[in-house]
Amino acid sequence: MSDPHHKNEPAVRRRDLLAGGLRGACLVGAAGLGGVLAAKGRADKADKFVWQIDPYKCNACGNCATHCVLKTSAVKCVHAYAMCGYCELCTGYFDPQPNALNTGAENQLCPTGAIQRKFIEDPYFEYHIDEPSCIGCALCVKGCNAFGNGSLFLQVRHDRCVNCNQCAIAAACPAQAFVRVPADRPYLFKSVERHG
Repeated sequence: MSDPHHKNEPAVRRRDLLAGGLRGACLVGAAGLGGVLAAKGRADKADKFVWQIDPYKCNACGNCATHCVLKTSAVKCVHAYAMCGYCELCTGYFDPQPNALNTGAENQLCPTGAIQRKFIEDPYFEYHIDEPSCIGCALCVKGCNAFGNGSLFLQVRHDRCVNCNQCAIAAACPAQAFVRVPADRPYLFKSVERHG
């Protein structure tokens, strides 16, 4: 069936129309599948990286305690025991100029009592972080860095962190110490070699 007024135009057959429609549907479907796979690839790539604090850039500003989306920050203090001097007057534990050298709360830097002190032998003490009590305020880190050997530092604990795409703490970090690291190596520790 052709129109006698349009002799130069070939007649569109039903088979051609269906074949063209099928090709178009396949192209649209392939493009959609490609978009889904690309998005999945970006998500997989994003899932392979997590937020962490570079302890050599951190300035112990205190934002980790107040800017995390969690009620209690996912950032906790970590102790590099190999760097620690096991001092009697630890400036990460005590106010640098305590009224008296005792473990009274008025002399301790940590507002939650998250640092536990244990006598080893005169004059050495071991300091341990009780992570559930730690709020990531960095007061101990600041004290240890100012007067001690820097063996206390902050790290994002990934058993707590929800790995927000745009981390609120990272956005508020004045030292730009928050970095993305591979999820299979999620921690950045201080070492005696680099410190020393």
